[in-house]
Amino acid sequence: MIRLSRFHRAALPYVFAGFTVVTLALAAPSPASAQASADPWWKHALVDELYPRSFQDSNGDGVGDLNGITQRLDYLQKLGVDAIWIAPMYPSPQVDFGYDISDYENVDPQYGSLADMQRLIDDAQKHHIHVLLDMVLNHTSDKHKWFIESAASRTNPKQDWYVWSDGIKADSPGVTAYQKRYEHEGMVPPNNWTSLFGGSAWEWVPARKQFYYHKFYKQQPDLNWRNPAVEKACFGAMKFWLDRGVAGFRLDAIPTLFEDPQLRNEPELGGTNAQGDPNLNDMYTNMLPEVHDVQRRMRKLVDSYPGNRVLIGETYLPDTQELMKWYGASQDELQLPMDMLVGFHTEGGGPSSPNVKLDINHFRKYLTEMETQLGPNWPLLVFDNHDNERSWNRFGDGVHNAAIAKIIATTLLTTRATALMYYGEELGMTTETPTRKEDVKDPIGITGWPKEKGRDGERTPMQWTPGPQAGFSTNPHTWLPLAPNYKTVNVEVESKEPNSQLTWFEKLSMLRRENASLHAGSETMLDSGNEHVLSWVRSAPGSKSVVLAMNFSAEPQTVTLDVSKAGAMGSGARTLATDDSKLEGTHSLKSITLAPFASYVAEIE
Repeated sequence: MIRLSRFHRAALPYVFAGFTVVTLALAAPSPASAQASADPWWKHALVDELYPRSFQDSNGDGVGDLNGITQRLDYLQKLGVDAIWIAPMYPSPQVDFGYDISDYENVDPQYGSLADMQRLIDDAQKHHIHVLLDMVLNHTSDKHKWFIESAASRTNPKQDWYVWSDGIKADSPGVTAYQKRYEHEGMVPPNNWTSLFGGSAWEWVPARKQFYYHKFYKQQPDLNWRNPAVEKACFGAMKFWLDRGVAGFRLDAIPTLFEDPQLRNEPELGGTNAQGDPNLNDMYTNMLPEVHDVQRRMRKLVDSYPGNRVLIGETYLPDTQELMKWYGASQDELQLPMDMLVGFHTEGGGPSSPNVKLDINHFRKYLTEMETQLGPNWPLLVFDNHDNERSWNRFGDGVHNAAIAKIIATTLLTTRATALMYYGEELGMTTETPTRKEDVKDPIGITGWPKEKGRDGERTPMQWTPGPQAGFSTNPHTWLPLAPNYKTVNVEVESKEPNSQLTWFEKLSMLRRENASLHAGSETMLDSGNEHVLSWVRSAPGSKSVVLAMNFSAEPQTVTLDVSKAGAMGSGARTLATDDSKLEGTHSLKSITLAPFASYVAEIE
């Protein structure tokens, strides 16, 4: 739900760079190595976020659905996916494409039925794939029965299930011109809080003569988590799905569950955002300490079920120290809060700009912190999701995009962390931002145009084949248009090309699963002063260590990989994977020359 600021985005062209890789036989990955480990399944997992509208349409209506996901389980297993996170598929008016839930315990008919969901859960288990659901607990749809009842009067049983305020009189001292824009019957919102998607965060309801709070769209009223009945009801919804076999939840916008009970004004930062609202420090509506109490109780609920159920948090945080808090201090909270610092933030924290390119110092800093400052907690690394421009566009330079995408894949799949990918990332799918306001489907793009063009560009249909509708649907009118490059960037074409993005991703995924050092080994950064080449060693007891090196520059770079500093023995090498054909036969770690943006993975001998 929470997204980073983006302005004036430009989709970069898809570029195939010539390279050669070491060929491995690819088959449906075996979960043997995971079973041999005493760790919970999620600790070494590859998790794939699937946007259900966009993954596979099984009934020809132009919209993806649950049966479409079931049809593609063989592909996901071959890719090495251990779990799928399915973005909201609950009944919804679709104002925010499912993140406005009107019933937590059912399936939206456009995606299928409860029986279809159960079939997906059961069939996924046969493919050794866990199913995770997106649980949106900060807010509901304004069409949810809870809100309809709450909004009806001030005396109904659910009158305090949402955040309500009388507001203040429009002529009160200190009322700003901004508040007066939202005057109703002589009353204005109680403070200056703004909606992330534009306008005041307060909406007037005549029946109650009160305002309700909404962090996001006005059709997404915030639940009042200070009411124990709300927690009981939401935990009940989670039990509903846990009882049906889901392996856990990705918790949407979890840091925003609570608001300041005094409703104090948030400090103004100066200037305005894409929607024309004042920029605010959201200290009173984000990351309040009470959320940690809820997470501790939620963790106890999840832990009461067998099978190592897991909680993943959508946690855009300013630094690694803050990330540490979401694992829990004295008591367990989230197993896997998302580390957005590597893939979504610039050096020093804060949201990335659309022009952020590959920055080796940034990568080295946050990867090192991820490996050294989280204590016994396990990292979750992510570069792509449904709310932000694809990494292909954010990190690409327009010339070496394919090679740079391989650097992102190598970082994601060879780091000591759980890996979270986004559908189509393995193909090099691109962001296709609408060029006309009338083509925009995402409400935030409509309200913010032209500075904010919305999130449609990263949600286009999955590209399976070079045929009609890229094999996504039989309907020529897909809910979003296909990316123009689908005839070359698709599963069918790339699966036949030894040098494709998909082949590279599958190769690394298999190595991650089968190689003991890459699966569960320690990680030590090498040559920390190198401004061009990022390298590290993975080591596991009783197994040969693996060294990785990536050239972050557009010029060839020569390095000597001194692995002894990482406690690894040997100076010889056996290439496991590379997109630089000259390195295929390399047998020494001394004086290795990496082509521009080349990646190199080798076993130390």
